[in-house]
Amino acid sequence: MRSILPLLFFFGALDLASAQKAAVPVYDHFDQLAPIFQKDNDTTYVINFWATWCKPCVEELPYIEQLHADYGSAKLEVILVSLDFPNQIESKLLPFIEERGLQSKVVALTDGNYNRWIDQVEPQWGGAIPITIVYRGKERRYIGEPFHSYEEIREIVEAFVGS
Repeated sequence: MRSILPLLFFFGALDLASAQKAAVPVYDHFDQLAPIFQKDNDTTYVINFWATWCKPCVEELPYIEQLHADYGSAKLEVILVSLDFPNQIESKLLPFIEERGLQSKVVALTDGNYNRWIDQVEPQWGGAIPITIVYRGKERRYIGEPFHSYEEIREIVEAFVGS
């Protein structure tokens, strides 16, 4: 894993000066990212695959960001996995994160060998984005369509957090 240029609000609790010192983790190989799907604890994980060039992805981001805001003190971790092209991380992804003031954890996956790792994320996933995986322990839900409202994603997450 390597880090790239500073960005704002990586952990969501940083002030402007501290946030500028943070960096987006960049995973060159899916195997480096895979452990985020195997955590067995009492935290609910919301992992969303997206890209700045994907219109439905960008449209649903406010709903996912609202989760981060609403459940911040609960055992919930939101991870936005950017699939932006490696040569656009600095020019598109970082400015996008800053302009939108994203508070959720953002990581970049630059492993272009999609056919090798997509089934490891979810066998039902055909490769289109956005997709979201919500899990806690062994309980898991795959959402292969974009969210059209905050209520859609909140209802799914609540089933995990509330149980």
